[in-house]
Amino acid sequence: MSIDDTLDLLILGAGPGGYVAAIRAAQLKMKVAVVEREKLGGVCLNWGCIPTKALLKSAEIFDHLKHAKDYGITVLEPTIDFAAIIDRSRKVANRMSLGVKYLFKKNNIQWMVGTASLTAPGRVAVRAGDETRELIAKNVIIATGARARSVPGIDFDEERIISARTAMNLTKQPEHLIIIGAGAIGIEFAYFYHTIGTKVTVLEMMPQILPIEDREVADTLAKRYRKLGMNVLVNAKVSKVERTDQGVSVSVAVGEDSRVIEGDMALVAIGVQGNIEDLGLEKVGIKTERGWITVDKTAYQTSIPGIYAIGDVIGPPWLAHVASAEGIICVERLAGLNPKPIDYNYIPGCTYCQPQVASYGYTEQKTEEAGYEVKVGQYPFLASGKAQAAGETEGFVKVIFDAKSGKLLGAHILGSDATEMIAEMGLAGTLGATHHDILSTIHAHPTLSESIAEAAAAALGEAIHL
Repeated sequence: MSIDDTLDLLILGAGPGGYVAAIRAAQLKMKVAVVEREKLGGVCLNWGCIPTKALLKSAEIFDHLKHAKDYGITVLEPTIDFAAIIDRSRKVANRMSLGVKYLFKKNNIQWMVGTASLTAPGRVAVRAGDETRELIAKNVIIATGARARSVPGIDFDEERIISARTAMNLTKQPEHLIIIGAGAIGIEFAYFYHTIGTKVTVLEMMPQILPIEDREVADTLAKRYRKLGMNVLVNAKVSKVERTDQGVSVSVAVGEDSRVIEGDMALVAIGVQGNIEDLGLEKVGIKTERGWITVDKTAYQTSIPGIYAIGDVIGPPWLAHVASAEGIICVERLAGLNPKPIDYNYIPGCTYCQPQVASYGYTEQKTEEAGYEVKVGQYPFLASGKAQAAGETEGFVKVIFDAKSGKLLGAHILGSDATEMIAEMGLAGTLGATHHDILSTIHAHPTLSESIAEAAAAALGEAIHL
């Protein structure tokens, strides 16, 4: 597609921050273009959020088939076609990328395939093959995202020491996968590979898996996975990963105990680092801190007027929905609107293993650190009629309220549909709902969402079904 030389807005990167910002800018009648060197949709759509959910769904269905007898259904022993699972995941991602391409066309967004670098404020050089072209824009948004971070001294070879991108596109299912890092990415791959029959060892250096989640949720999930046969180690510090003839050898200290764990591959999932290299940041004077672009988090302007940054490249939380929200706010402010800024204390987070983990707002531990006096209510899915009928009784709902105002401070769900249920808590928080508001809202019966109202009742000492 040809690109106009002078633009209202030029966006570098077409991930969930960049492409959403582009569409909103087009809606606001801006002349907008996007530079993206790979597929539209970025890492999230092509190599992260979407294809991993396809993999996880395959694992979930396989697990259900293995337990079909529990539901009165007799089936032949299910088997895994690993290549077909991977292929389905890639097809889902490709369809979604084509969907973004359609949205660009629909909204008259110009797209240039290439690698961009800033040459001056409002000027960007785009290299495509042997050709380089300079574009001029009134405003520039940097939305270049992030990539997997490696353990210091342990580099990816993407054969035996792999990143998440390789883990979702393997040609052969590993017999034993060692996962270093038990955040959302590590735990999702742990669930997927363990469920389809791979031996899995999880190594997390913090005292709990899912370190940013509620401690009780994390510990309950770890206990569940250990019961199912997964080797889950916390307080585990990896000192060395060596390639061997058979695979990898991982040296790890768990407290005072040092050991060596052998496996086919080591998946390193310890976090991400911003894609800030070769963007010309130093040339135009854009400030960075510890590998992230620094911005004003109301308008997302960098240290240089007219240049903005959103999404993973500005640091945590590294979440697609946060990048999208930042993109919309940034563009609306450019258009002279006054969007509500993001309160980063209240961001929904989801981990799509089974049982799923979803959270909103403060953990119980964080409320203590912040000095809140709280009321906490909890309701187990074991007591839910819908969960019993579905055969999905693992987990619970925990809600945390300010004892003085009744305001919702946090919600944490461990359960089969936790990632869908958390939206109610987000809406409640946005509207300033109290425990009485949630309890007085009639929830349909039988539903898993009733457990939210039951948890609110428990916080007030008014639980009916406990």
